[in-house]
Amino acid sequence: MSDSELSDLIVELDGPIGRIILDRPNQINAINGNIRRCLPEALSMLDARVDIRVIVIRGNGPRGFCAGADIKENGDVESAIEAQHRLRTQHWVDAFERISTPTIAAIHGVCMGGGLELALACDIRMASADAVFALPESGLGLLPGAGGTQRMPRLIGIGPALDMMLTNDRLDAATAHRLNIVTRLHEDREALFTAADLLAEKIAAKPPVATQMVRRAVLASAVLSLKEGLGLERDLFALLLTTEDRREAATAFKEKRPPQFSGR
Repeated sequence: MSDSELSDLIVELDGPIGRIILDRPNQINAINGNIRRCLPEALSMLDARVDIRVIVIRGNGPRGFCAGADIKENGDVESAIEAQHRLRTQHWVDAFERISTPTIAAIHGVCMGGGLELALACDIRMASADAVFALPESGLGLLPGAGGTQRMPRLIGIGPALDMMLTNDRLDAATAHRLNIVTRLHEDREALFTAADLLAEKIAAKPPVATQMVRRAVLASAVLSLKEGLGLERDLFALLLTTEDRREAATAFKEKRPPQFSGR
């Protein structure tokens, strides 16, 4: 990624934590073409680094995580067939499915439309008390097109998801927490960002291969039958039995010392 491309995105390396910060604060970090191009590259780059074990995604500025797509941006004129092909073959949100590193969305302020769909693609979502969530697309003659119609019902159930998408109502942080859209709430943005880093460090301290396998098995549960899911779980469990980290965990427990995981 060039410096000009990174003007809308900040990538930070902090020990085992990689941070991707949406950096369009004057537009509440609205998603433009540049972010759609660079976010998948940033995810892939961090995922390829063996020293990065967790990725935290957040938005810059006081107003919010992400307001969704930048509707002021003039895109290329394309036919319905061209749009369908583009969205099916190169959608930016698909990058989350291609990586094995766990992701945390730290959400403050506005989190709407494509911004909420970005957060839904992450493994863990946490929010500050001022966070506001909405999927307003149907009111604009569209539908949530970055995974919202599929991930939200899987997360909170069909009824609440339809209520949210058909009414376009805004949800406060407490309601989002009750519905399990987010699993952790924090007092303000500073507390949220600190907590996100602490959570990332906690996950990063675990055996990384086991963490990746847990993530793989749990995400697969949304699309596999119980029989298929149990088969995958047992296969992954058998693979983990052979790792050096599994043996190190057992040895460290017996010797009453902190384990030193290698990722092998």
